[in-house]
Amino acid sequence: MTVNSVTIVGGGMAGFTVAKELRSRGFTGGVTIIDPAGAPYDRPPLSKDYLLGKRDHTEIQLAADHWFEDQGITIVTGKAASLKPDAGTVVLEDGREVTADRVVLATGGTARRLPIPGGDLDSVLELRTKEDADRLRAMLKPGARLAIIGAGLIGAEVASSALPFGADVVLIDPVDPPLVPAVGHELANRLHSMHPERGIDVVTGTPTAITAGADGKHHIELASGETITADAVLVGIGIVPETALAESAGLETDNGTIVDESQRTAHPRVYAVGDSSRIRLADGTLLRRAEHWEHAMNTGATAAAALLEQELPKHGASWFWSDRHGVHVEGVGSMVGEGTVIVREKDGEPSVVFRLDPDGFLAGCAAVDGGLAVRAARRIIDRRIPVDPAQLADPAIDLKKLAR
Repeated sequence: MTVNSVTIVGGGMAGFTVAKELRSRGFTGGVTIIDPAGAPYDRPPLSKDYLLGKRDHTEIQLAADHWFEDQGITIVTGKAASLKPDAGTVVLEDGREVTADRVVLATGGTARRLPIPGGDLDSVLELRTKEDADRLRAMLKPGARLAIIGAGLIGAEVASSALPFGADVVLIDPVDPPLVPAVGHELANRLHSMHPERGIDVVTGTPTAITAGADGKHHIELASGETITADAVLVGIGIVPETALAESAGLETDNGTIVDESQRTAHPRVYAVGDSSRIRLADGTLLRRAEHWEHAMNTGATAAAALLEQELPKHGASWFWSDRHGVHVEGVGSMVGEGTVIVREKDGEPSVVFRLDPDGFLAGCAAVDGGLAVRAARRIIDRRIPVDPAQLADPAIDLKKLAR
């Protein structure tokens, strides 16, 4: 069947990339993006520059309004309610229908709620949209106490961003230190220690209940018996993939909409990309679902190529980034698994951490303010270039030389 039109449900990075790649790859047919927020915008700034007021809503759009007009891409503002895969029809909550030859699900995810009493209170905040960031910003006032449950990437970023407002911050997580699977134990310790150094209260504990008093104060009970009182509570413990649309169409889901390596579901007219998709390899292996910004772009590019029956792009080892307290964190590959950990220090602190697999090849790398090192590590991982562990540990050795 010739593809003359594509509907993309979801205006995040993954959905936007599908549209952009379709046009850059020469597709001249109809392209429609459906999203409740209208024009696609970038999510990472929500916990940083947008929350801080350094960038407004127009400055975080993934493209200017005229770009969509110039590219002939239609934006439909609305929420998809169901999908009829055989017809390629997306039904919106208000009854409107959008039909195309192919449908791409880029539905992302919803904030994971705490499964405890009070975890579903309307006054307990999350951070997934511009409106969420606006609501949080309004509460960040001098002397206001913000409790953040979850000290992962988002929690740490918000904790850092809240300080310039003069807010008091308490950061709660059951793990000490968080982020070990992402950056290794040495860097995780360094990053987590930045919070108390800057006046943030760090509490290792598990919330068991949240109550809201008539005075607007929130009381967070911990398993230890301690109670933490705060004016506002933000929960940042990950997302739940949004698969309701896929399920309405009878598509297979398992912590994500199941797709093959071309991002196609079991139905030939439907693809899925980004946070809500999960790849099953040809041998039946079900990969872990990924949520990183670059993964959204990569899956979007793959789906666009597959839709046009072009050669699928090759992507390198997975990569992520984050910012907190004025430092930039990056990681590539996997820091989880058997093997050898090698630490490169700078000024007496761990700066770059590497993981070699049991065969001695580089499998993962994470760094603080070390973007060039991470890029070199990615090349080494992708090309399986043999490296000397002693040279990895030596800060005098330029990693770019090892990547040649």
